[in-house]
Formats: sequence, structure tokens, C-alpha cells
Amino acid sequence: MSDCLFCKIAAKQIPATIVHEDEDLLAFKDINPAAPVHLLVIPKLHVATLSDCDASHTALLGKMLALAPRLAAEHGCAVGYDADGTPGGGYKTLINSGPDGGQEVYHLHLHMYGGPRPWRGPR
Repeated sequence: MSDCLFCKIAAKQIPATIVHEDEDLLAFKDINPAAPVHLLVIPKLHVATLSDCDASHTALLGKMLALAPRLAAEHGCAVGYDADGTPGGGYKTLINSGPDGGQEVYHLHLHMYGGPRPWRGPR
């Protein structure tokens, strides 16, 4: 879509701090982070919302979700355990869908939030 912000980022028409790119996906740092680590994972294919996905998008959605733990680890947010076995680290993933779901950019995207808490997180 010619007026889609994330399509323009994927086409490199608008700069972004890209942290991952492959044939299907692009991941970049959010310009208004809600956590110490706040990344967005988008498909290069324009899909407006998660509600617009069907069975033909299953592999793409799986690839988006599978990328999140790898990005979390690369950015210091992996789930780990202290010497006493206490869990530490971690991250949150979120996909907003539609206006009541808090979606602001109508191009499917997954948020990956992490880093030391407290941070405000999405509302």
C-alpha cells in the first residue's frame, strides 16, 4: 500500500533501525519505546490486521512469533535462571488488532518488549 508507514519502512523509503531482515520479515526498533527493548516485527507483505489473516498466513504468523525469542536473546531479554534456580529476564509479545485493540498502524505487526522492569508497557 502506497500510504502505509510500515510498507514504506519495509521498502527502505523511510529509515528505521533494522535489527533483522529476511525474505518475509523485517524487525526494527520502535521510535517511541514503551520498554528498554521495544522491537516491531512486520511482514513485508501488507496485511492490515491479524483479523485479516487466514490459513494461508499460518507460516508467516509462525515465523513472526518464532523470531521473537531469538530477538529477545540478541537484545539481552532472554529468559534465564539465577544460580539458585530463580527465573530472570524475559519479554512480552503483543499484536494489537483494530481500533478497540489499540492498533495505530494498519499493517500487521508484533511488538516485542523487554528489559529491566518497571516499564510502562502497552495500555
